[in-house]
Amino acid sequence: MSANVYVNQNGKVINEINAVVSINNRSFRYGDGCFETMKVSKGKLLFADYHFERLFNSLELLQFTVPSFLTPEYLLANILNLTQKNHHEKLARIRLTIYRGEGGLYDPQNLVPNFTIQTWELNPTNNLLNENGLVIDIFEKSRKICDNYSAIKSNNYLGYAMAALWTKEQHLNDAILLNPYNRVADATIANVFIIKDGIVKTPGLSEGGINGIMRRYLLNQLPEIAVPVEESMLTMDDLLEADELFLTNSIYGIRWVKQLRDKMYGNSITALISKKLVHP
Repeated sequence: MSANVYVNQNGKVINEINAVVSINNRSFRYGDGCFETMKVSKGKLLFADYHFERLFNSLELLQFTVPSFLTPEYLLANILNLTQKNHHEKLARIRLTIYRGEGGLYDPQNLVPNFTIQTWELNPTNNLLNENGLVIDIFEKSRKICDNYSAIKSNNYLGYAMAALWTKEQHLNDAILLNPYNRVADATIANVFIIKDGIVKTPGLSEGGINGIMRRYLLNQLPEIAVPVEESMLTMDDLLEADELFLTNSIYGIRWVKQLRDKMYGNSITALISKKLVHP
C-alpha cells in the first residue's frame, strides 16, 4: 500500500490508505460479488464492450439491483479518470470489484452493488508474446464445479488462490484446474487452449471455466484468419497429446506453454495467432 496511490470507491476517488470495507461486508464474509480484470493501453480500455457485457450479465445472474446511473459509460469514465490520477494511462491493469453491502447470510440489507476500482502500472513486455515458454502442471487438490455460476469471475476465489500458492511452491508458472469429471476447466488466471493437427480447441463453458474475454475474442476471430477453432471437452490425455498449448487472459493476451510435466510443446501456430490477433 502506497501513500500516493488512489482508488475509486463507489464513484469517489480517495487515497488507497483511506479505503475501508466493513467487517460485515457480504463479499468479505461470503464472497458475494464479482470482479473484472481489464487492461488500459494508451488511455483506452481494451475490449470494453466485452467486459461490460460480461459484468452486467454477472450482476443480473447474481441478483443485484442495478441503479440507473451505474452504466458502462459511467464505469468507463471512472476507470479512465483513475488511471490518469495514478499516472497509469499508458499501460495498466484495472480491477473493478463489485460487492453487495452488509447483512447476514440470508438477509442482505439491500441488493445494490458497491464497487471499487484499482489500477496498477504494467511492464511494456506485457504487450509481447512471452519469449520463454511457461512450465505448468495440474493442481489436483481442488475441482472447479460446473453450474450456472462457474463462468463468473466470482469474489469467491478460494480454489484458484490455493492453486496459485501451490504453483509458487512448485516453482511453476501456472497450474490447470480440473472439473469434477477430471476434465480441464481453466488455469489459475487464464483459459486453456490446445492445438492438435492445426485445430485450436478450448473447453466449453459447461466444463466449469471462466468466461474469459480473450477466450471469447479468439473464438470469434480465429475463423477470420482461417484457423479452425472449437469448444470441446479436454482430458489430461488431450493435453499430453497436443502439439501446442497456450493460456489466455485479458491482461497478458496469449502465453505459450513450453512444458506440462514431461510433455514439451512448440509454438509455431501460437506465435502466428499472437502476431495476427493479439500482439501485432
